[in-house]
Amino acid sequence: MFERLDAMVRRYEDIGREVQEPQVLADPERYARLMKEQSALAPITDAYARYQTCKKDISDSEELLGAESDEEMREMLKGELAAAKEKLPQLEQELKILLLPRDEKDDRSVIVEIRAGTGGDEAALFAAELYRMYARYAERQRWKVEILDSEEIGIGGMKNVSFTIRGQGAWSKLKYESGVHRVQRVPVTESGGRIHTSAASVAIMPEVDDVEVHLDPNDCDIDTYRSSGAGGQHINKTSSAIRITHRPTGLVVTCQNQRSQLQNKEEAFRVLRARLYEIEQEKQTSEEAALRKSQVGSGDRSEKIRTYNFPQGRITDHRIKLTLYKIDQVLDGDLDEIIDALTTADQAAKLAKLEEKGI
Repeated sequence: MFERLDAMVRRYEDIGREVQEPQVLADPERYARLMKEQSALAPITDAYARYQTCKKDISDSEELLGAESDEEMREMLKGELAAAKEKLPQLEQELKILLLPRDEKDDRSVIVEIRAGTGGDEAALFAAELYRMYARYAERQRWKVEILDSEEIGIGGMKNVSFTIRGQGAWSKLKYESGVHRVQRVPVTESGGRIHTSAASVAIMPEVDDVEVHLDPNDCDIDTYRSSGAGGQHINKTSSAIRITHRPTGLVVTCQNQRSQLQNKEEAFRVLRARLYEIEQEKQTSEEAALRKSQVGSGDRSEKIRTYNFPQGRITDHRIKLTLYKIDQVLDGDLDEIIDALTTADQAAKLAKLEEKGI
């Protein structure tokens, strides 16, 4: 590990010198690539420097303690030595986490699909609340949200909604949200005051480039129809909504919220590519999927991952046994505590897996 860290420090320093060279400064693409690499290395080199400082503090304190005869000074040195020795394993753990293989998709934007499940109108109301939760979270992160398609019911619910969240690192934060979200509460339509259980499924997919997925347009049936949602005066007057059916897989994608047929078609193909990519990834990464299932869930939209219990004001994430009593704040987009806990669990499980292999 330390040989690898030393090599990273050397590379970080080399980049620092390289970006000062005239030929690099004159090449914006090369300069940007180097700065991105240096930015990725910075957290690791910084943590390694703190680790080395801590080790030196231990060595210095032990040396001074051996030569010091004043009892008051010895007590002070013992305190400093104990603090440094306690801190060192934490810094080493931080380094191991930073050296974990990085998910190359972490910086990408995402496509989100939410579908009401069991529970009728109550499930549709909950699906709409989940949409607002993610939209508010995206707003807090200064990401852009754009609805692609939705099917609403008259009382403010959504049978389904698909939307993009565009922003740096959206996948890294939201990739653990796929699965079934369950709600327990008394519906507004319930006269007897009984608690009902409803559910909605969430699928989070990274946006992918054309080159990453082989998608032959000849394999697709493309239909147009009149949009039914908000979007301008042309809605319901022109057939601008798009439905794409991918014959080899049977996947169907619709998009109606853009202002033109061409825009809806482009967005629908983008969603279709993301779905095909997701299917391909599931085939290729069975070992990784098994690991994810052991720590934060498989990412399968059929897996129950979280319960929102309104009578108790409680949210429970079943994958990591996390319970919070802040349901209003979470549904208002305050997801940081949940996402941080899921990320930590993911990192811990990956570390344990590497240690099992002796890496």
